Amino acid sequence: MKTRPGICQRKRRYGSREEADAAALRADVALRTYKCALCKQFHLTSRTKGLRPPRGFG
Repeated sequence: MKTRPGICQRKRRYGSREEADAAALRADVALRTYKCALCKQFHLTSRTKGLRPPRGFG
């Protein structure tokens, strides 16, 4: 997934996939974790079309 610089700057950053996955599981909506190519940290996205759901869902 390509993230534009402006989007990356506005999103919360997580230092590890586990930390981001935990935040995704606490959310009221289905979120997916991904590693950002710009900041090299992890973000959450609600876009799931054609992608696996986060760990713990299903």
